[in-house]
Amino acid sequence: MEKTWWKESVVYQIYPRSFNDSNGDGVGDIKGITEKLDYLKELGIDVIWLSPVYQSPNDDNGYDISDYRAIMEEFGTMEDWEEMLHEVHQRGMKLIMDLVVNHSSDEHNWFEESRKSKDNPFRDYYIWKPGKDGKEPNNWESAFSGSVWDYDEKTDEYYLHLFSKKQPDLNWENPTLRQEVYDMMQWWLDKGIDGFRMDVINFISKVPGLPDAPNPNGKRYVSGGDYFMNGPRIHEYLKEMNEKVLSHYDVMTVGEMPGLDVADAQNYTADDRNELNMVFQFEHVDLDSGDGKWDVQPLKLNDLKETFTKWQKGLEEAGWNSLYLNNHDQPRMVSRFGDDTTYRVESAKMLATFLHTLQGTPYVYQGEELGMTNVHFDSIEEYKDIETLNMYHEKVDQDKEDPAKVMQAIYKKGRDNARTPMQWDNTSHAGFTTGNPWIKVNPNYKEVNAKLAVTNPDSIYHYYKELIKLRKENPILVYGQYDLILEDHDEIYAYTRRYEGETILVILNFSDQKSEFALPEELKHRSKSLWISNYDVNEDESIGRFALHPFEARVYKLEF
Repeated sequence: MEKTWWKESVVYQIYPRSFNDSNGDGVGDIKGITEKLDYLKELGIDVIWLSPVYQSPNDDNGYDISDYRAIMEEFGTMEDWEEMLHEVHQRGMKLIMDLVVNHSSDEHNWFEESRKSKDNPFRDYYIWKPGKDGKEPNNWESAFSGSVWDYDEKTDEYYLHLFSKKQPDLNWENPTLRQEVYDMMQWWLDKGIDGFRMDVINFISKVPGLPDAPNPNGKRYVSGGDYFMNGPRIHEYLKEMNEKVLSHYDVMTVGEMPGLDVADAQNYTADDRNELNMVFQFEHVDLDSGDGKWDVQPLKLNDLKETFTKWQKGLEEAGWNSLYLNNHDQPRMVSRFGDDTTYRVESAKMLATFLHTLQGTPYVYQGEELGMTNVHFDSIEEYKDIETLNMYHEKVDQDKEDPAKVMQAIYKKGRDNARTPMQWDNTSHAGFTTGNPWIKVNPNYKEVNAKLAVTNPDSIYHYYKELIKLRKENPILVYGQYDLILEDHDEIYAYTRRYEGETILVILNFSDQKSEFALPEELKHRSKSLWISNYDVNEDESIGRFALHPFEARVYKLEF
């Protein structure tokens, strides 16, 4: 297996709006990020992934870009950004930017030109179609509810938007548009960035003709994912992007790719494919979804084991895994996979152990290292996320569902769970801002904050620091082969990692009960040394059989 810096890195995702506000306007900004770089360096972070900071009207918090070569005024200036990049590099860290090129904002100059007339030179930068039988061109449903089509009176046609109507999809069939994207990427790389996280990049190739999706239940709109995820020209586009841009720089790339299986991921990330380094897949974060994201189902540990094992084994020879349990679009991991009340600290440490002892590149989302939790706002008016608000009004106003039931789903799965301000200290607004924050702070900030965590040697923060240090010092944690043991255990997730004659054993209790661990025969009679654990462990204890505390995690090195 080829060794590279991006395989050995730990990435930290910053959601700029909610990270740190330097000027008291209630919105996080670039100078605020620069102020906190020493905190990230101390944690052991190698790479910062910055969610979008480009000029945007903020219909979808910056994922609707109106100028790809300008900085959002709320976040600061290009000079602020350049100073931040310089300071990141001064500390030996790297910076990757979000690349959002499935769609732009409808306020981008390209789209403003495109909608002027059917023969405008920019018309073909977007996907326009006439209506069908007095309705939309097809029956696809938007990720943010309603149709993917919006009617434009000026030219009597509809434009495609897989997300908000203010996020029209770019037409990648147009070679001029593609070259515009490549020129923009090169412009940022020449400024010195170290790579890209690519937003829904496997949506850029659509099936020709954009046909209706099957609709056996006669719904008004249905998912058209099969017609735009992993489409017919996607590999052609990514190879072209690699050849024209990425191959000329030493950078890391990760593609966000819903609707992807292991075979697809191998095709995107294998070394000899010349496409991407790694992908974000969604299988493990869809395990608690029934009929869609908001139909929340109990998570079964054996499903989680099966999914992670499939991806670990599937990409161990061809490709590379990205490891994440939460991000700006997902609820907080301790609330979802752990216990955010009685065992918040223990379960956050256990989940961190899991994330950092698998094969792949770990991604830490801001506040995860503090054990930040989901938030329960009293009223829908306190939420800001367009996906959440559209879903609520569709279910409550149109479908007449019980508002309390809909709120329960939001408490579990809403994207604003991840977007409440970073909890820096126990002063007002958690030290995030001296002003009025753009979204309310989670009320638990007095107990859960960075100032407390940094000064407490037993905190989740210090446990992350220890895990990251272990990973840096032991190549087995990066490159070692993963093998599942105790496959059918309902509460314990255990596996080995093997590399160059070394073996480590990872034991994780995913339940809030004590659970009995028994070592398989083939691993018995080995001497062992404890690398890390989230409870005090009696070192003389037999490795063969012992009881694990709720959410206990242990990592042993085995001597053969």
